[in-house]
Amino acid sequence: MIRTILFTLAATVALGAAAVELTDAQRAEIEARIAPVGESCLQGDSSCGAAVAAAAGGGEARSGEAVYNAACMACHTTGAAGAPKLGDVADWSGRLAKGMDILYDHGINGIPGTGMIAKGGCMNCSDEEVIAAVDYMVESSQ
Repeated sequence: MIRTILFTLAATVALGAAAVELTDAQRAEIEARIAPVGESCLQGDSSCGAAVAAAAGGGEARSGEAVYNAACMACHTTGAAGAPKLGDVADWSGRLAKGMDILYDHGINGIPGTGMIAKGGCMNCSDEEVIAAVDYMVESSQ
């Protein structure tokens, strides 16, 4: 009886070990199936510079109008949450009186306690792109 149990146990261990042995092709297929869908790469991380450059659009800054259409339009077309509407001189006059530096700061950092969040929610926009979007809205609203 003990011999049968030991033989069964030994056979199970031997067969189990053989099942773990994979060919290189099988291992590659498994690694491909369980590979992450994407990578996170932080700005300034040199280990994934190509991914950052590709995500940034090859280093070319978007125009103010392009950033406005991608990120700002939702609120600044409708006036949602008190946003000054594009082209509405009255909406912009009080803000313009504070100066462009304040408008740039609000565009980049947001305005606490209001619906204006940092970069209007465009986290992949550079500060320069946000400034270009602010310039576009101001020029279109004077």
